[in-house]
Amino acid sequence: MEPCDRTLLVTGGAGFVGSSFVELAVARGARVIVLDALTYAGRRDNLREALASGRAELVVGDICDGALVRGLLAAHRPDAIVNFAAESHVDRSIAGPDAFVRTNVVGAATLLGAALEHWRGQDPAAAARFRHVQISTDEVFGALGPTGAFDESSPVAPSSPYSASKASADHLTCAWHHTFGLPTIITHCSNNYGPRQYPEKLIPLMIARALAGEPLPVYGDGGNVRDWIHVRDHSHGVWLALTRGRPGRSYCLGGHAERRNLDIVRTLCRHLDELRARADGRPHADGITFVTDRPGHDWRYAIDDTRARRELGFECSYDFDEGLRDTVRWYLDHPAWLRPAHEEDLR
Repeated sequence: MEPCDRTLLVTGGAGFVGSSFVELAVARGARVIVLDALTYAGRRDNLREALASGRAELVVGDICDGALVRGLLAAHRPDAIVNFAAESHVDRSIAGPDAFVRTNVVGAATLLGAALEHWRGQDPAAAARFRHVQISTDEVFGALGPTGAFDESSPVAPSSPYSASKASADHLTCAWHHTFGLPTIITHCSNNYGPRQYPEKLIPLMIARALAGEPLPVYGDGGNVRDWIHVRDHSHGVWLALTRGRPGRSYCLGGHAERRNLDIVRTLCRHLDELRARADGRPHADGITFVTDRPGHDWRYAIDDTRARRELGFECSYDFDEGLRDTVRWYLDHPAWLRPAHEEDLR
């Protein structure tokens, strides 16, 4: 990756994926202003190394606060905004969709409005350099059957309040580019895994429950298929989209590691059997239980990232099976990250 002397405003940068990107950007020489509300999934500790470098600063605040966003843009004159800020858990979106509409739609629109004002006020050289990057998901495309993969031309067909809110943000981002000329880029990624993920998501949730001797709930028959990408590979892809991507384009970033949910849980159990056996000697997989499927559960996701490979030079560096085992080891060495901010969040 080429070095970068840019100043970036990274929203949601204290979360799982955002903090990984902040670390990468700082390592590449960027100066990073992180705006994060530090809700349940954002942790100051996620930014410990980046903040210690002196090249990152954390501002606690809400992307829906337009005055705050405009003030940060005026004070720091960033060369780019990278929007990771989002409510992202499908189950939470089913239980309470309003928060997803507020952050993922209203917040995205607030950022776009402030970005447009900032971009228009720059000199020609700075305006040509500016980028607004919206971080999206493959879930906006809905579900696949047993074959095929999503790419940038796939129709948008969200199935949950979460994916609908992200699709809305994508449409707004496209509109700000086509109507106003704002140089925007959208990335769509597959399921992320790796260190520091909040323990409501499948992999850390199953590790936490297995270590506590609790049941390991799997939706339906566990046959739903996801493509998995290591969080650092995803961050690398976002960096490439920021530094090499064409304004007005979207880029799909996949891990080429499709697995059934049940197979993921069984693999986690095997790793835990080797690394942290149960006191009673029974295999961790004995804890697997099948529970009623959630409403609108998409069957399969997969990504064709040909465009990102061709235009950006994107490639994954993590082998999934090795990366998953390393992730289990990381959580065993950092048990604090398996404890949620509020105990009721771990379910």
